Amino acid sequence: MTAIDLNSDLGEAFGAYRLGDDAALFGLISSANVACGFHGGDPRVMEATVAAAAAAGVAVGAHPGFLDLAGFGRRIIAASPDEVRTDVLYQIGALDAFCRAAGVRLVHVKAHGALYHAAIADPALAGAIAAAVAAYDPALILVGQPGTALVTAGTAVGLAVAREGFADRAYHRDGRLVSRHRPGSVIADPEEAAERALRLVAEGTVTTIEGDDLALTVDTLCIHSDTPGAVAIATAIRRRFAEAGVEVRPLQPLS
Repeated sequence: MTAIDLNSDLGEAFGAYRLGDDAALFGLISSANVACGFHGGDPRVMEATVAAAAAAGVAVGAHPGFLDLAGFGRRIIAASPDEVRTDVLYQIGALDAFCRAAGVRLVHVKAHGALYHAAIADPALAGAIAAAVAAYDPALILVGQPGTALVTAGTAVGLAVAREGFADRAYHRDGRLVSRHRPGSVIADPEEAAERALRLVAEGTVTTIEGDDLALTVDTLCIHSDTPGAVAIATAIRRRFAEAGVEVRPLQPLS
């Protein structure tokens, strides 16, 4: 049976502000990338999100980003590789404090937003993230897009890596995601997103915005919790996977 991890970026509310339907998504995903307070999240939200993940049997990962709460971590911040390394290390440790208190194992690390996209093309930033993860716990899994500097950097320091695909985002033919500023960059139709997800898992291909077929091998698929209709998208994906005999299961931590 084909198996895939289905992840979502959760716990991105903070203070009085709420974002995404985390409660509904927990019943549909297998891994949660939990915001660590820099682009979203706060101590109360982090604790509650870890507890909800544990109750739902969903694996927990850290979702560190640039220190950019106002911009939701989607703006490039002029940070040196060493600043990125220490900021990522700080955020992993913050989330893991709540994991330890709840008796939950931290499984993976996936950078957020602008930090993620900067690191997939910049070996220095990718190396900084990988170094922080390896220094904290070399058994953690580093998540990144296949064929990018982030995956290369993780492998170079001995980390297990998970290659990530996106069910709700459009791709360019070179494997980059289409900018959110461009029309068609977000796949909001549940059936279209589900069809793309199934093709990625079953065939290892996705149709790009230019109309080409792009070959991608993925271990985990992301549904962004702030995509319009995220719950409907996740529901459609789970239905299509069940019909096709695709098992949804968390990333497997190293022993």
